[in-house]
Amino acid sequence: MKIQESAENYLESILILHQRNGSVRSIDVANELGFTKPSVSIAMKNLRENGYITVDDGGIISLTDKGRDIAETMYERHTLLSSWLVRLGVDEKTAVQDACRMEHVISAESFAAIKRHAAQGEK
Repeated sequence: MKIQESAENYLESILILHQRNGSVRSIDVANELGFTKPSVSIAMKNLRENGYITVDDGGIISLTDKGRDIAETMYERHTLLSSWLVRLGVDEKTAVQDACRMEHVISAESFAAIKRHAAQGEK
């Protein structure tokens, strides 16, 4: 199932925040992404209704298996693409911005090829 780029960004941010802080609330996501609390609230409702996250009574957000799979895929793509671009000589800020756009549109086949190529370059 293909989900929207914005949903992928939210899921990736939840994963990163969870790794950094141990727990995640909507306000953390809003602060991380620079979005308003109402916008994030609507997004969290949509993610919850589509089975990507759960929210407990205390407002703690957790990724479901389905949400975690997407978040981890986006995070792997982002980190590999941005570091690869930097190794190619791209300014780090530009590399991070470009990787953020690329991670959503690149095919699994192309990403696997870049991943293989990047791994060979590290040897």
